[in-house]
Order: sequence, then structure tokens, then C-alpha cells
Amino acid sequence: MISAILKSSLFILLLTSTGFVWSQKKSDQLQAEQNKLEKKLSTTKSLLDKVKKGTQSSLNELKLIENQVKNRELLVRNFDNQIRSAELTISSKDSQIKELQKRLVRLKEQYKKLLIYAYKHRNKSAKMMYIFSSSNYFEAVKRTSYLKRLAEIQQKQFKVILQSEKTIHKEIKTIREEKEHKKILLQEKIVEKQQIEKDKSAKQLALEKLRKDESSLMAEMKEQERQKAELKRRIKLAIEKEIAEAEAKARKEAEKKASLASKKTSTTTKTTNTSTATKEVTFTDTKENIALGKSFESNRGKLPWPVAKGSITEGYGKNAHPTLPNVFTNNNGIDIGAPKNSQVRAVFDGEVTSVLNIPGAGKVIIIKHGAYRTVYSNLQEAYVSVGDKVSSKQAIGSLLADDEGNLSTSHFEIHQVVEGNVQRINPTLWLAM
Repeated sequence: MISAILKSSLFILLLTSTGFVWSQKKSDQLQAEQNKLEKKLSTTKSLLDKVKKGTQSSLNELKLIENQVKNRELLVRNFDNQIRSAELTISSKDSQIKELQKRLVRLKEQYKKLLIYAYKHRNKSAKMMYIFSSSNYFEAVKRTSYLKRLAEIQQKQFKVILQSEKTIHKEIKTIREEKEHKKILLQEKIVEKQQIEKDKSAKQLALEKLRKDESSLMAEMKEQERQKAELKRRIKLAIEKEIAEAEAKARKEAEKKASLASKKTSTTTKTTNTSTATKEVTFTDTKENIALGKSFESNRGKLPWPVAKGSITEGYGKNAHPTLPNVFTNNNGIDIGAPKNSQVRAVFDGEVTSVLNIPGAGKVIIIKHGAYRTVYSNLQEAYVSVGDKVSSKQAIGSLLADDEGNLSTSHFEIHQVVEGNVQRINPTLWLAM
């Protein structure tokens, strides 16, 4: 009987605690996702308000509206998940309460039997007779221990019943609170759906305004593609030049070492050895740069954004034009809409290897992180120079204002140098989203 009582107590505690911890963890994850989406919505709304102050509609406005619609739909989906999670939790807790009530009935029945037994053996003489009737000393000790244990179990059993009742009441209170929270979420969901419809209407109006002048849009798009191609070419040349200079430096150092090592030989031998050393030398990065590259790589998906506040207006790779049908653009990085003249910051520790001035792309800064390079363009002003060491989130420049003058766009790229070749990487996989 004693072991059965203890097992019942442990089961009750385990049943109530594990269910609560699991549901709380799930709820926290959904709440964190909701907070992140609401922050994105707030940022995009702030940028939209700035853009709308302009006298004409722009592609940036349209892209920001699309972001707003997408994020609101994700938020509605998050609400749906929270509601479903609450319903599952309520169902699970209902089952737990029923199980607790069943066990409470059994506990009370066991306690009743213990009370009856205790009543029958309540007088001291009966207890003494029970002990003295033992066949030997060891059995008498065991019987004495049993009587003491029985008294302790009676008290523990009573406490378990009280604890079970408290647990049930606590669970019921939690369920009621979750139901109230669920009602609030339902109301928020309705409001968000209405707001989505408003955003879609705003998007349609912006589309109609922009479609009135498709010829100028096509011309603008072609000019942007030309600027992108020039930016791509200049970035590639800058990185290749940096690599070539590093390799040349490594060769000179190798030649110098070979020359010093062959001083005691003849002039002919010197020339041969130097020539051989020059052919065999290969560029290898320093231990410091290798370590920095590995550290950069380990932060994939956790890097800060190049601007403190912003919304992605054009993603990496192939993008459908927001107004022109069957027209696509190609992006070597990502574009982030940000408040006018926002400061641009380094996403990781590194060394500035290039500061370029490219027509249509403003100033461009390239920062080396071991085998990786981050590129920041469309800058009005650069705060750093070639050779400067920078740290994560350090301001390195400020952005140019867009044509409408109410917004700025940060263009950001990531490249990796593999065996002397420069490869572009999708920045969205590296930034913390």
C-alpha cells in the first residue's frame, strides 16, 4: 500500500509539471515570433509614412506596401498558431484535470481505509500486543517500524490530497486565463485582416499610378541594370586587385628569403634558386585572417543588419518587377529601405580593403573578413579609409537619399574568395532575420 501511494503522488506531480512546461515553451516561441513580426511591421510603417510625404508614387513605396502585406499575413498566421496551441493546451489540461480527479477519488478511498485501520488499532495496548506477539526480536523491530511508517504515510497522504486539490484549481485558473487571451487574439486577428485589405487597396492604387508611365519605368529599370552591372564589375576588380597585391607581397617575401639563403653560393646558383622559389610560392592567408574568416562563418544567420532600422525592398537573385509584367531584375545582393541618410555599419570585425566612388552607386566600401568580403554601396559619405580596422556595428558611412528624397536604400553584398575566385553569397542567409 505504501509504495502504491508514493507512486500515485509522483505521477500527479509529473503529470501537471510536464504539461505546463511544454505548453509554456510553445507559447513563448509563438510570442517571440509575434514580437519580431510586429517590430518589422512598425519599421515598415514608419518608412511608408516617410515615403508618402513625397509628391509622387515610387517603386520603393510599392515594395514597402508588399512587405507590409506579407508581414501582416505572417502575423495572422502566427495568431492562428497561437489559438490552435491554446486550444490544444486547454484540451490537454482538461484531460489532466479528469485524471487528477480520478486519482483524487482513489487517494481519498485509500485515506479512508487508513483511517479505519488506525481507528481499529488506536489504543496503546493493542499496539503493544501487536508488537509483543512477534515470534522474535527482529520481527518486533519490523512491526514497530511499520507502525511508525503507517502514521507518517497517513500524514503524507493527507498532504497529497490537499496538493492535488490546489493543482486542479490552479490548472482551472490557467485555462480560464488562456481562454480570455484567446478571445483577445481573435479580436486582434480580425483587426489585422481588415488592415491587410487596406494595405492591398493601397498597393493597387500605387500600381495604377506607376503603370501610367511604363516607358519611363522601362528606361529607369534599364539604367538601374546598367549601374548594377558596373557595380558588379568594379567590385570584382577591386577584390581581384587586393588578392593579386597580397600574392605579389607573398612572392617578394619568398624571393627575399631565398636570396638570403643562397648568399654563399655562386651567382648562377642564386638565379636558379630564386627563380624556382618564385614559381613554387603560393599565396596563403595569415593565421589572423584565417581565424577571422572562421569566426565570420560561424556567425552565419546571426550577423547584424548593415542599417539599424530597415525593410528589405529587393531580395537576392532574380526578382519580378512590381509593376511591369514578365519583367525581372537580378540583384547581386539585397536592397534595404531605411530612413533618409541613415548610417551604415559594419556587420562584422574586419579590415577596409577598398573605398570606391562609382557613378549611380555612390561611394562603395569593401571590408575583408578572412576569406569573406562584405560590400556596402549607395553611400553619400565614407567614414573609413583603406587599411582601417573596423568592429561589428561600427558606423562606416551614411546613405544617399533616394530621388524622392524621403528614403534611402542600402545595397549590401557578401562575397567569398575560394582559391582565388570570387563568389557571391545570398546575404539573407547570413543576416539575423
